[in-house]
Amino acid sequence: MSDVKDPSLFRAPPMAEQERMIEAILFACDRPLSAAEIGARLPQGCDVAEALVHLRSRYTGRGVTLVKVGDGYALRTAPDLGWLMQAERVEHRKLSRAGIETLAIVAYHQPVTRAEIEEIRGVAVSRGTIDLLLELGWVRLGRRRMTPGRPVTFVVTDEFLDHFGLESARDLPGLQELRAAGLLDSRPMPGAEAAEDEDAVDGAPRGQSELFED
Repeated sequence: MSDVKDPSLFRAPPMAEQERMIEAILFACDRPLSAAEIGARLPQGCDVAEALVHLRSRYTGRGVTLVKVGDGYALRTAPDLGWLMQAERVEHRKLSRAGIETLAIVAYHQPVTRAEIEEIRGVAVSRGTIDLLLELGWVRLGRRRMTPGRPVTFVVTDEFLDHFGLESARDLPGLQELRAAGLLDSRPMPGAEAAEDEDAVDGAPRGQSELFED
């Protein structure tokens, strides 16, 4: 009996087959997966990075696209076809102005502490506001600051990026873009009013424009 092992048993599948495998994994998953998580499910020797490049190119111009969300990848409806799903989206609740401002501050200034949020807004941030953003999964706890008291920081999540179609926080629109799109008006900036912070108990926005509305 020969001791020579069949080398084909140790070869990675052809690239086309690797693409199919990744496509199946992403289709079945309800959240973005990192390249490492994808690779852990594939046969040894697969080139996840190359397969993702090929798969992303293959989906160009299709109704479904392969998008990068933070460090993960996911299959999503093509942006220009999102209107087809609007009838299926029901808005149950809406963030209060306090919740919207707090979320925007976290997104643009992360990692940011509660004290820093209050300094930017000029008013106290109620516990209910932050608790709601944490419950929605759009904000999470970051690393503690190496300062007296070691305050915890807040950062936005991949769910936040995914909801607003962003690859990373660097893709957030600038002030000029927001004004040009009519998403910022002439109201005073947060902190100009002395009113006490209102609880964000009305719920979650469902679109990018609502992120900056009352």
